[in-house]
Amino acid sequence: MLIIISMKNKLQLLDRCECLTLLTTRASSFWSRINFILNFPLVITSSAMCIINSISDDGNQVKIPNIVVNAISVLMMSIINNIKAGEKYDNFKRLSQLFLELAQEIDGIDGDEIDIDKYNMLVLKYDNLIRTCDFEHIPNNIKTEVSMVFQNNNKYIPIQLNGVMGGFKRNSRPVEMSSEIV
Repeated sequence: MLIIISMKNKLQLLDRCECLTLLTTRASSFWSRINFILNFPLVITSSAMCIINSISDDGNQVKIPNIVVNAISVLMMSIINNIKAGEKYDNFKRLSQLFLELAQEIDGIDGDEIDIDKYNMLVLKYDNLIRTCDFEHIPNNIKTEVSMVFQNNNKYIPIQLNGVMGGFKRNSRPVEMSSEIV
């Protein structure tokens, strides 16, 4: 017995994958910028250390400046290790590519119907990607922007973004229920 899923379910999944592709792409850009901003002072302090040490032959003259520059370097490295912006950038970049691949796979399905096994496999891939996405590391302004873009175009958004802004409109039809006494 072959069970068929309608085109609507396929398009919902496609919309959600496209939404998460955009979300994770913007999140990776954000964390890339943060990573650059945090690493830049480290380059400056390393250069300063080199200049300070080459200025004088007497180590006692540069002792205090060396201590200050070393303290700033250690502080910056501690912040970088604590925030882990590079890891977050890599994670969101990888997720962006995987959501895009999944969206392309869904989009590549011909016809208005898809069999239930294929649909379940696509949903499983989607769910596995969702589990690895750290939504708490995505700034709310990015979540809101992406949510608004998709909602304003009457596209489906993932449930993880449904509540990021007040007054959201769920794009689903009301369920008509009827019963009959037999």
